Amino acid sequence: MLAIIYIFNYIDRLVVSILIEPIKLEFGVSDTLIGLLSGVAFALFYTVFGLPVSRLADRIGRKPVVAIACIAWSIMTMLCGLASSFALLLLCRIGVAVGEAGGSAPSVAMVSDLYPPKQRSRALAVLLMGPAFGAVVGLGVGGWVAETWGWRWAFIVTGAPGVVLGLLLALTVREPAKQQPAQAAQSNESFLSTMASLIKTPSYLLIVLGGSLAAIAGYAIATWNPSFLIRSHDLTLKEAGVLMGVGGGLMSVLGTLACGWFTDRMVARSPAWQIGAALLGSLISIPFCLAFYLWPAGTAFTLGELNVPTAALFYTGFAFFGMWWSVPCFGAMSHLFPAHKLAQGTALFFMGITLFGVGLGPLVVGVLSDVFKTMAGQEALRYSLTSTMGLLVISCIFLALAIPRYARLVKQNQQNVG
Repeated sequence: MLAIIYIFNYIDRLVVSILIEPIKLEFGVSDTLIGLLSGVAFALFYTVFGLPVSRLADRIGRKPVVAIACIAWSIMTMLCGLASSFALLLLCRIGVAVGEAGGSAPSVAMVSDLYPPKQRSRALAVLLMGPAFGAVVGLGVGGWVAETWGWRWAFIVTGAPGVVLGLLLALTVREPAKQQPAQAAQSNESFLSTMASLIKTPSYLLIVLGGSLAAIAGYAIATWNPSFLIRSHDLTLKEAGVLMGVGGGLMSVLGTLACGWFTDRMVARSPAWQIGAALLGSLISIPFCLAFYLWPAGTAFTLGELNVPTAALFYTGFAFFGMWWSVPCFGAMSHLFPAHKLAQGTALFFMGITLFGVGLGPLVVGVLSDVFKTMAGQEALRYSLTSTMGLLVISCIFLALAIPRYARLVKQNQQNVG
């Protein structure tokens, strides 16, 4: 149930990326303002509300917070389709961000409560298929709906199911029993004390920095890829949505599941692989992504009426490995923090990847695209996206630095328990 809700979390988050071109046409805005709509505005409010809502989830329970949040962000997504101006659309996207602030971290914490450490990465991989499946539906279905009935209906159609899902979670799912020691600990510890203990945890900040930089590149790609295919490879709105959503999304699903299986298998040999798997996948993804953006226009083959660009073949490799940083890093949270701090520790990680990833990723690409336009014209977006890939290299450096610190802390915690 949590996995399905998380899928719709990302459907509602990503659907705006397939609607960039018609929104620009109707409201007459620049790529920079589109980056603000899909990035900074969303990220700031998601971040501001993420930590207090997750602290509430640690206190009163994960399930009610996730259920209410799901209903709230779904209603706000539907209202995006009714916006009569760009300013109103921006306000509705802020509403989506506030609602989604209560969904992600409590869901990760609840899954961690349900599964033992040896199964946790695989369980989290199922939950974290949300971005991949969200891309399949949000881009694929969103593009088809937008081309058939208009961009406004894409928001309404993708937002409506979340209201039902939130009610189903509240009425049918039983939350894991709380541990009494955790309750006692959380009642005696202030918010600032909890935050200080999280930040001081060895390797934690390095993981947050590595994940945040990977997220900048990841969200930039997710937001601007359809527009890149439309501008540089002459695809239609529907064709770009199908190619990125169905093709890329399904490969991401397979990659996420493979990452969960690989991580659990390797962690059984050494705890260092919890972060090592994230590093390995990120390193492999970089050349695939560079080839995707730099390969010239041209058709590899045709599927029915869809002309598949040669560059898109490289994207399948990136889609498989590009999210390998997420599952191991989220799984690491459950090994670093006790139950009464888990949602808050996860929320702080979400804060980093959202504030930097969602906030800066789309905006940086939009600004660079406007800057490069005088030099590269129609191909400006190609080179602005290529430029952001350098952040993945820096992300890998932070993950590499985190590995020995994380391994030492986990071994120390295991010895203390023993």
